[in-house]
Amino acid sequence: MRVFPIAVVSALIALSACGAPEPASRAASDTLGLRPVAVGTATAPIVTPRWNVQAVQVEVPRSLHVSEANLLFPIADIVWRGDARGDRYDQVDAIVTEAATRAISGMTNGQPVVVEITMKRFHALTERARYTVGGSYGVKMDIALRDANTGMLIDGPRALSVGFKASGGQKAIEEEARGITEKVAIINYLTDYLREELLRPLPMPVGSDRISEAN
Repeated sequence: MRVFPIAVVSALIALSACGAPEPASRAASDTLGLRPVAVGTATAPIVTPRWNVQAVQVEVPRSLHVSEANLLFPIADIVWRGDARGDRYDQVDAIVTEAATRAISGMTNGQPVVVEITMKRFHALTERARYTVGGSYGVKMDIALRDANTGMLIDGPRALSVGFKASGGQKAIEEEARGITEKVAIINYLTDYLREELLRPLPMPVGSDRISEAN
């Protein structure tokens, strides 16, 4: 599990700026200047959350099955070849941590929280698929928010399932020549996806001041 305090988060964001590939299909929302806005009914108003993210914790359980088989579609929880062969759990951890770190950029006003992500699946392409037919990336995770001071669960865990197209053959080769590697494509997509999830409106009981302008 990796824990990134907010000071380290800011440094990581500055260091991890890559080339700009095509934006992900799920648009990211601007995190600055948000205000709670009730749009629901009298019994279950909806508010736009404002978070002061204190840390990001990513867990890649060692119980997940890793495959190094060079098949078109290995049956496994983790399939990753975008780094040299090594500890795939740590490699996936680093990828998701970087995406989450970018996703929380600007989230410094509001209720202090910790973002917890537990990986369930991380399926990229094998060498055989990457340089022939291509395919799709499949990522599954649970995400939760906890109060940074009390540890109280605020939201989740929510199961997230992400799938998006992965280039193959000549297109993949051309993209890599422009710096759009599998790692870059996945990090950029997950950044937008996670940012959108963290800004998703939450139901709030009437009379609750859990999310307020005072924060």
